[in-house]
Amino acid sequence: MILLSLLAFLFSFLFSLGGIGAAIVLVPIMYASGIPLNQAKATGLFYNTISLAGASYLNIKEKRLDFKIGLPLIIFSLIFAPVGAYLSSFVSHKIVLIIFILFLLFSTSVMWFFKSKNYQNNYREDRPFVILSIIGIVVGIVSGLLGVGGGGLISPIMIILGFNPKKVAAITAFVVPFSSFSGFLTYFAMGSVNFKILACVTISGFFGAFLGTSVMQKKFKPDTVKKLLGVILLILAIKMLLKLLN
Repeated sequence: MILLSLLAFLFSFLFSLGGIGAAIVLVPIMYASGIPLNQAKATGLFYNTISLAGASYLNIKEKRLDFKIGLPLIIFSLIFAPVGAYLSSFVSHKIVLIIFILFLLFSTSVMWFFKSKNYQNNYREDRPFVILSIIGIVVGIVSGLLGVGGGGLISPIMIILGFNPKKVAAITAFVVPFSSFSGFLTYFAMGSVNFKILACVTISGFFGAFLGTSVMQKKFKPDTVKKLLGVILLILAIKMLLKLLN
């Protein structure tokens, strides 16, 4: 528990500037340490809920949030996150791990190669309900199935579609707690919550993210940090792949 708390603090500190949430690295770490996958996913979802709720509050307070864009994402991710969590009971363990590995590789490529500044002159002000709803459905299912929130999907997809990166950051921080908590409740109903692990990871992770947000933005360049996080995600993907093959 002590080691898990330290790792939760460390990776929450690092990922506070990564833009996709530390659950994506905490879930495979917990799984690799012997914690059942569904318990790890439930813990990751609850951690996402707590860690990003504070960011959402600040975004609302400082009027950075576009509710009309965020609403379809919230509604459909909220509905479909429990679907993803419920599907985890029927999808084979190996398939879930394969999807997780692919998601880690996707997130690695986002960290290394995706640059939102390439889209900075392509802002759009419309609010395409159907497209946003489809994104919400996909994010909800992935969030519930993998226990990682889905922020790593929302941000690059919406920026590529032409939305303002600053708006997207605020929307992502607002949507993920809803989809994460919805998925968490499903795992809770299925009896997959270990409250001792939940408390260790959430408390340590919250303080790590809080400290990382205040310190890393002053000390480190975001691009440098994201490349480092990409290396960490790639290592975890390889580790999970080796475990899957053994």
